[in-house]
Amino acid sequence: MPTKRAVTRAFVLSGLAVLLLAGAAGALEVGQKAPDFSLVGPDGKPVKLSELTAKGPVVIYTFVAAFTPT
Repeated sequence: MPTKRAVTRAFVLSGLAVLLLAGAAGALEVGQKAPDFSLVGPDGKPVKLSELTAKGPVVIYTFVAAFTPT
């Protein structure tokens, strides 16, 4: 079973992926920093991207439409 920290990190990273994929107007160039944002974690507390990146590198791992028929 994943830890709360892993679930929180996955939740925040999912939010980041949505922001990055939201549209070409908001697209970042390679090497640009993602804008800081916060989301409510599974424990009801807000989690900020800047707090996660302060602890070390963050890896975005996403399956866009991975569970839809092809």
